[in-house]
Order: sequence, then C-alpha cells, then structure tokens
Amino acid sequence: MEYNDKIKNRLKRAEGQIRGVLHMMEQGKDCRDVISQLTAAQTAIDRAIGVIVSTNLEHCVREQVLKGEDTSDTVKEAVELLIRSR
Repeated sequence: MEYNDKIKNRLKRAEGQIRGVLHMMEQGKDCRDVISQLTAAQTAIDRAIGVIVSTNLEHCVREQVLKGEDTSDTVKEAVELLIRSR
C-alpha cells in the first residue's frame, strides 16, 4: 500500500501534539490541559488508522471483485484490525 501525504500529515500532527504534551509536562502544566492534548493526539492517531484501513480495504476489495473472488474474508480482517486498534 502506498501511504499518501494526507495520512502522513495526520501522523505528523499527532507527533507534534505528543511533543507538545511532553513540553507541557516539563513545564508542570495542569493535568486537564495535558489530558486534553493527549486526547487530541489519540484522536489524530485513531483517524489515521481509520483512513489506512479503509483505503486499503477499498483497494483490496476492488481487486478481488475484478478477479471474481469473494471479499468477505477481507472485510472481516479489516473490521478486526479496527477493533484491535481500540
């Protein structure tokens, strides 16, 4: 699978948020602010996972349909990946 800039940018945003959290901790910022930033980073990562799984699923299903193959195992695997990521 080729990872496009959209996916990479989502992860770079999360990376920046994590760095910000570490900086906040070093400065002794309030725990509510730290948790707020951690939640934002977690959301960015969750969305990146969703984009990666859905993009890959779409690609795989298209190929299987063109080949006349059953897609049910591929869909099940994608759902399992999403569940495991939680």
